[in-house]
Amino acid sequence: MRPWSRDFFRIVSWNIERGLQFPKILDFLKTIQADLLLLQEVDLNARRTRYRDIASELARCLNLNYVFGMEFQELSEGSAARPAYHGMATLSPWPLSKARIIQFHDQSSFWKPRWYVPNLATFQRRIGGRIGLVAEANIYGRKVVTYNLHLESRGADELRVRQLNEVLADSRRYVDRPSFVVAGDFNLDASAGDAARALGDAGFRDAVGSPERPTTPAHVLSHGRAIDWIFVSDTADSRGEVHHEIRASDHYPVSATLVQPSAAA
Repeated sequence: MRPWSRDFFRIVSWNIERGLQFPKILDFLKTIQADLLLLQEVDLNARRTRYRDIASELARCLNLNYVFGMEFQELSEGSAARPAYHGMATLSPWPLSKARIIQFHDQSSFWKPRWYVPNLATFQRRIGGRIGLVAEANIYGRKVVTYNLHLESRGADELRVRQLNEVLADSRRYVDRPSFVVAGDFNLDASAGDAARALGDAGFRDAVGSPERPTTPAHVLSHGRAIDWIFVSDTADSRGEVHHEIRASDHYPVSATLVQPSAAA
């Protein structure tokens, strides 16, 4: 695989909790100087985020290209005339192309509207389902296929692993040997078990490391969890970090800097 033409490039993945703390999110993204930003839980026209187009505003403020994938219509956050949506956004200073969505075959039915469940924000009634947002980036002339994931938060890990396997099967369609990035909120510990085996068998490695470091804050009733990950197919060394100093979401940003051996020496 041809190496990057610069000594390093940086990937950031972050569940931004709808974009509720937009100024703090923007401040961090301004400082991180990433080549790829993969964001989850991104609002579009939702009441809770003042009807903002979060992805578009971030892209404009940061002068980045972006693609947005709609995951759910949020029934309690909009109206018939102005529906609200929720999804993922991939942003980059590099050209992005061939964006598409993988609508997972295996889904939880938890979020579906039901006649006996009030249509209130507390119950998060939604139309849609979990997706993977796929986009191609051209970084220093190298094709990078990005999979921006938000695997199901309800149900057992077996469901999440099945969703992950759909992504890995999709990656095998490429015969031109691009570089791959699979990142996002996995809602499971991908450092062990079936998820780790599936990723390893498909040729992916953990670019962040340190699974003992939680990517969500600890609460009174629960410890922090390591559920946000960046996996890559590239063979370069990497330096990963969980940015615990950033308190702008119910997840911490995670980053991975891929470093060529000559730069790491």
